[in-house]
Amino acid sequence: MAEGIRISRMIDLLTILYATCAVLLALYTSGQAILLVRFWRTYRAQTPTSELNEFPPVTVQLPLYNEQYVAKRLINAVSQLDYPREQLWIQVLDDSTDGTAQIVARQVETLREQGCQIEHVRRVDRVGFKAGALAYGLTLLHTDYVAIFDADFVPPSDFLLQTIPHLVDNPQIGVVQTRWGHLNADDNWLTRAQKLSIDTHFVVEQTARNRSGWLIPFNGTGGVWRRACIDDAQGWSADTLTEDLDLSYRAQMRGWQSLFLPDIEVPGEIPPQLAAYKQQQSRWAMGNTQCLLKLAKPILRTQLSLSQKIMAIQHLCQYLPHPLMLLLLLLTPPLLLANALVDLPLAPLGILGLAPPLMYVVGQMRLHDNWLSQLKAFPALLFIGTGISLSNTLAVIGAFTGAKVEFRRTPKFVQDWSRNQYALQADLTSLLEIGLVLYALWGAWLAWHTQRELVIYLLIYAVSFATVSLWTLLEAWKIRRIATQSNQPHMSSSG
Repeated sequence: MAEGIRISRMIDLLTILYATCAVLLALYTSGQAILLVRFWRTYRAQTPTSELNEFPPVTVQLPLYNEQYVAKRLINAVSQLDYPREQLWIQVLDDSTDGTAQIVARQVETLREQGCQIEHVRRVDRVGFKAGALAYGLTLLHTDYVAIFDADFVPPSDFLLQTIPHLVDNPQIGVVQTRWGHLNADDNWLTRAQKLSIDTHFVVEQTARNRSGWLIPFNGTGGVWRRACIDDAQGWSADTLTEDLDLSYRAQMRGWQSLFLPDIEVPGEIPPQLAAYKQQQSRWAMGNTQCLLKLAKPILRTQLSLSQKIMAIQHLCQYLPHPLMLLLLLLTPPLLLANALVDLPLAPLGILGLAPPLMYVVGQMRLHDNWLSQLKAFPALLFIGTGISLSNTLAVIGAFTGAKVEFRRTPKFVQDWSRNQYALQADLTSLLEIGLVLYALWGAWLAWHTQRELVIYLLIYAVSFATVSLWTLLEAWKIRRIATQSNQPHMSSSG
């Protein structure tokens, strides 16, 4: 009898946990639905335009770390910005430990001879990673405005002419953010899937948040800061892995405005290797969650409006759905065995789940006439986005437990990634993902015999984890095979 009571209580506890996860997912997805509605109501609004009567001094900061394949391209693009040369300074903040430093030094010297005001800044150590480099660069500059570009981006020549006027005309604007474009969107199905996700963030989410008066993140590149805003917000900080999100929220909490310009596109490279994409998303998941833990209380205590507070917290929670999704998967088989899911009202979660796919559709409709063909990548996005939930969950847990993780840059390749020294190997999560494939298949088998409406849901998990794990392992095999071939003596033949 006592054993039966304990089992019953355990089942009740698991059911409550399952329902709680479902409700939290529904709340987050409700926020996405709100963004979609707000986008439809505001997207026709026009951003005021103006021209410069005078050209204020501007510094462009280029933080680099081991970027030998893209550094020269970036430096050349920035040197070609359409702006008076006597008013434009370029800082190459180079923390590289490989051949990048030599490439940068040569290019900087060439541009100096051509009249560019460009400086190659090398630190003694990499303290604070990117945030530390940007902060150090600020101590060396004297301009009121600072543009920032990551190594894999190529700014258009009129970038400053389209962004600086907004800062000059409105002293309350602390930062101007532009939309990310894509240099290699058609490399493979991974890059096509990422394009859908990135476009949705910038076209729908950023536009809706900015035009609704809600807080928006600075996305780390393709933007211009007012130096006074950075200083007033206490500067760059390296205590999270997403220093851009951290500073932009602190600045807006201080009363500074952010402006998003969706019509100005700055193209960048999308990770074409799944292992690199997983690492990038894991870093963003940990950094975003670190910002949630750091900023949630200050946000709630500020004079921001209630809607601003709610939508800011909703954004800082954007990686929490991954552990919630993973927990739902882990709970499903034992609850199926106990026949405990039959009476749970989960229909609202399914209805709200339509919001993210609709956002992808709307984002592509705004950008492309052939928007329907762009959506062919949606299945890949669904499977990859679900399949990386394990690695992102581990990153979120790391943030909550205060784990200290080194900032790991996303490798940029330009050329074939599999023959590139920056290519990443598979890690332990690939084996754990295979275990989750088997677990999800077991759950699908149980659902087939007890609650068939859950079979598709569980098979999506199985296919997603199989896609990510096998894709990553195949990448690792390809890297090893190429490395082995390159180490073999060259065999020639004559006819």
